[in-house]
Amino acid sequence: MGARIVIADEAGACFGVERALKMVRRATESSAGPVKTLGPLIHNPVVVDELKTLGVEVATSAAQEPGVTLVLRTHGVKPEVEREAKESGATVIDATCPFVKVTHKAVERLSSEGYQVLIVGESGHPEVEATLAHAPDAIVVGSANEVERLPIGLKVGIVVQTTQSLSRLREVVSALVGRVDELRVMNTICSATASRQRAAASVSKTSDVMVVIGGRNSANTRRLVEICSSNCEKTYHVESADELEEAWFDGASVIGITAGASTPREHIERVSNAIAALVESE
Repeated sequence: MGARIVIADEAGACFGVERALKMVRRATESSAGPVKTLGPLIHNPVVVDELKTLGVEVATSAAQEPGVTLVLRTHGVKPEVEREAKESGATVIDATCPFVKVTHKAVERLSSEGYQVLIVGESGHPEVEATLAHAPDAIVVGSANEVERLPIGLKVGIVVQTTQSLSRLREVVSALVGRVDELRVMNTICSATASRQRAAASVSKTSDVMVVIGGRNSANTRRLVEICSSNCEKTYHVESADELEEAWFDGASVIGITAGASTPREHIERVSNAIAALVESE
């Protein structure tokens, strides 16, 4: 009897990613001129390559020639970057994830109300950089250890990169308790991120081998790898089915699969079918 393949109940492309992909594909059908994305639309190199086959290029500058349709990436961009694109004459389509927009509003509110703002997330990540533009005095923290080294005021507000884990947020909050008079936490973790993390944890606890599908440049996918690795020693991160190795599945009874929020359903199916073919050939 071959190994059983279990796909996490919540896995793959989230609402924001599916929305962005539909916006780009519609643009390719309706735009007379070139369609470009400002930076990679999502953190999934396989999908970015697939979009190239539709003629969608990745732009490195907001300034474009009139007639170009420029799609703003799901992670969001700084307001001044969006202004530059519009002033250059490009047709601008904003594919920023609605959950990211919620974070922008939250950080603006905390800043306007006089809180010292902390953003729990990865310094340098495009989403975090865009959020920082809405509260330039905010400080990015990636761990509780970083918080302990900071000069902290008495009135602190927290927002979170949408793809962070709840456990990371809890660690940062715990490091602040007792150090401040007022602490306001706005949990801006995307609901899709949280549900995918819970589902990945559940599947990985009962799997002999775990395969996580998604871009290596994807923060939420790397988080899934961390979660699965803590429960399943044989956890592998792949971007496509081509990376699978037959030896990974030797002796496995249960093979679990999950995927980051930037991974389309068809990519999950390709990997699942490829694994099935490998274990059947043993």
